[in-house]
Amino acid sequence: MFSKKIHRAWLLPVFLLAGCASHDEAAKAPAEPIAALPSDGCTASAVQSLIGHPVNPGVLEQARLQAGAQRARVLRPGTAVTLEYDSQRLNLDTDDADVITRASCG
Repeated sequence: MFSKKIHRAWLLPVFLLAGCASHDEAAKAPAEPIAALPSDGCTASAVQSLIGHPVNPGVLEQARLQAGAQRARVLRPGTAVTLEYDSQRLNLDTDDADVITRASCG
């Protein structure tokens, strides 16, 4: 009787561990390639005509829409900026007089 209890107690961990070892075929299948992001994001070339013009909130919004960007920001001289790339963001660089000197995406 004692040996049967020990034997049963030993089988429980074995069964529990066996349940953890899965032989699922889906896990072995190669992952499908990730679809490419749509290329119709921000297009800075669409707003190059704004270079040399003063920036204001209305111009910023107009530029965002023309570029097809989801977000836009003004980068003034000396302004600290984040360095992460965002393909849906329009950047308008300005000089000290808030005149646009460059338009880029990222």
